[in-house]
Amino acid sequence: MTDTSAPLAPSFRSDMTVELVKHSAADTDVLWAARVSTAGEQSLDELNKDPERSKGLINFLMRDRHGSPFEHNSMTFFISAPLFVFREFHRHRVGWSYNEESGRYRQLQPVFYVPGASRKLVQQGRPGKYEFVEGTSEQHALTGRAMEGVYRTAYATYLEMLEAGVAREVARAVLPVGLYSSMYATCNARSLMHFLGLRTQHEQAKVPSFPQREIEMVGEAMEEQWSKLMPLTHAAFNANGRVAP
Repeated sequence: MTDTSAPLAPSFRSDMTVELVKHSAADTDVLWAARVSTAGEQSLDELNKDPERSKGLINFLMRDRHGSPFEHNSMTFFISAPLFVFREFHRHRVGWSYNEESGRYRQLQPVFYVPGASRKLVQQGRPGKYEFVEGTSEQHALTGRAMEGVYRTAYATYLEMLEAGVAREVARAVLPVGLYSSMYATCNARSLMHFLGLRTQHEQAKVPSFPQREIEMVGEAMEEQWSKLMPLTHAAFNANGRVAP
């Protein structure tokens, strides 16, 4: 039986946590992988001795969509976000590995998503051609009040079931998709670029994308950290329309 003698009060947040916990990723990884086909194995000194040539090669690979050199690197992120974000995230399978916290083996914590004041609430237009606009103060108040009420009731029911001896893997079914979960997500630059092309909006993108704002927040944070690791690759990605090679 799970100990619920001192249950935590539900807490509410609107932000996403994205932390780069480990990596082996640099522009030289792309250069090393690309040049082995024509020059054999090269040292880092040889790779770095001509920055303009390196920049040009990475741009050429991106422009002409020679994708495999962008796979020889690795980044692992710790991500905390609502369950509905992870349901979209896990659509990305090629070049990704995931390990998410388990509601079967631990009591889930009462942390829930409520949209912040800047979150646009109202959808206008038909499917495939719509936009989101600001909600009224009344709509924001209703959204916060309704979500928090449902979350409190759901989590209290979850605890009640645990206290009665119901298995965690069964009791978790009453919890909503606004519950925060956490995971480690590992990818390479090529798979991350594909994710960003679909899950972020950007003025340089050749192909328009219409991501849900919450997963876009995660994508923006991942991109910010990746851009510091591989600045030449990131610049070439933008310069070539943000299309993954």
